[in-house]
Amino acid sequence: MAGEAKTSEEAENLKQGGVGLGFSNFVLYCLYALAFYLGAVLVKHDKARFSEGFKVIFALTMASIGLSVLSNLPSDLSKSKGAAASIFEILDSKPRIDSSSNEGITLDVIEGNIELQHISFRYPTRRDMQIFRDFLSIPAGKIVALVGESGSGKSTVISLLERFYDPEQGNIYLDGVEIRKFNLRWLRQQMGLVGQEPILFNETISSNIAYGREGEVSEEEIISVAKSSNAHNFISSLPNGYNTTVGERRVQLSGGQKQRIAIARAILKDPKILLLDEATSALDTKSERIVQETLDRVIVNRTTVVVAHRLMTVKNADVIALVKNGVVAEKGTHDMLMNNPQGVYASLVALQTRAT
Repeated sequence: MAGEAKTSEEAENLKQGGVGLGFSNFVLYCLYALAFYLGAVLVKHDKARFSEGFKVIFALTMASIGLSVLSNLPSDLSKSKGAAASIFEILDSKPRIDSSSNEGITLDVIEGNIELQHISFRYPTRRDMQIFRDFLSIPAGKIVALVGESGSGKSTVISLLERFYDPEQGNIYLDGVEIRKFNLRWLRQQMGLVGQEPILFNETISSNIAYGREGEVSEEEIISVAKSSNAHNFISSLPNGYNTTVGERRVQLSGGQKQRIAIARAILKDPKILLLDEATSALDTKSERIVQETLDRVIVNRTTVVVAHRLMTVKNADVIALVKNGVVAEKGTHDMLMNNPQGVYASLVALQTRAT
């Protein structure tokens, strides 16, 4: 029914546009004909000079163009009405997960133990596809790597931990407390997220790093986290240093530089939990090596969840969980999984090794 209503509305808009275009052309050519006829009559009977007649014709032409623009007004009004309705629908909607709410508990100290118990999840736009349905335990201070094919459900775990979505069934616990009981803003402040394509704003590098934590951030703190993320040297070499504007769509920075700024922003809040979602997969070999060395340094003593396609970048993880069709198919250290040559993980490593 919704599709039929949309088709009917589009047909009505096309009809209105066609009528408006036809009417505007009709008015235009009628005014041309009238102006030429009256002008010729007046010049013939010496009632006006040719130059005066030309001025009148030009004025009428401009007026007719104005009328032709006005004739499209009904169609434009219809389109603007539909667009405004969509905007107000979004503004009036009440999110089920409200990040502005002050409700929920907080903890003075967290260790970082995470458990996903019997999770079942489908994205709202893909209700027919089961994304993740399993149990996963992430010990405090350990590095857990999620690997597997695209679409297997790895990044979904990151989204569930950040509470971008809530699971349909099952619960997620942080230090034994179900995460839906926590204040959402506080919960996200305990986590640092570095994605494949970091979001940087068209402001200074200093401002982009400072967004990592609410409240006042000193220049010394910004420089300190930039050094920790191996970004201080290249920032200092820029013409305006930390006051350099990132630029529209971050065109002034390379992929590795953007990632290091994003890492600095993530660790500014000193998160107990660090989430790395394909943080190096879009980089060239040199940039990947630099960023990987940075990550190896900042993940110490933090509960770290790494989502990766390149398996050799996670071989030092404490636990590697291979996710297949939303289920943890294999789990263990790199050496343990490689000792099973018939396993899926060993097969993927061999396949990537041959590809390189």
